[in-house]
Amino acid sequence: MRNYNEKSRESYNKLADHYDSSFEGRFTLDFKNLLLEEISAGPGTRVLDVACGNGTLLSMLAEKFGITGFGVDISEKMIENARLKYPEMIFQTAGCEKIPFDERSFDMLTVCAAYHHFPDVKAFASEASRLLKIGGRLYIADIYYPDLIRYILNPFVPMSKAGDVKFYAPKEIIRTFERSGFRHVRLNIVGHIQIAVFQKV
Repeated sequence: MRNYNEKSRESYNKLADHYDSSFEGRFTLDFKNLLLEEISAGPGTRVLDVACGNGTLLSMLAEKFGITGFGVDISEKMIENARLKYPEMIFQTAGCEKIPFDERSFDMLTVCAAYHHFPDVKAFASEASRLLKIGGRLYIADIYYPDLIRYILNPFVPMSKAGDVKFYAPKEIIRTFERSGFRHVRLNIVGHIQIAVFQKV
């Protein structure tokens, strides 16, 4: 777990200052735009973006809905840049397994193009359940590959220098969160992107 986290931390610290113009920054913009179409929120909705990077998704949500934004990311440099860009929001350096906010603090959690980096998705599901209010929503947008492609790629994914762990089938994501007290609301697959929506029950 530490190895994956360290690789992610080092990789995104190096990317942080030019993330928006990087290949990855441009690649993940499609995930953010699709999430913006999926999400419905009201002014003041407390949203925590896990693996928030430089805060771009939270900014987009704030502009559209007037949400109150919070973010965590394992990269200290990403968090430093997010704080500079969006001083009205609250950002903390943290991984996905132990998030430094009180239980039932949030109306919504988002994960954008980062779930395949999480070393312990069960620990994250437990944290998500702890952090969300009853009835709160969780949105996970991640890379989608058909079964055969995942079967071919997954043995090599942990070799990534960026800390990638595994590409998940939709049913794997759904099963993980249903076992942690979530109700699966819907699944939307658009090309190489899957968005799974859950509600805390």
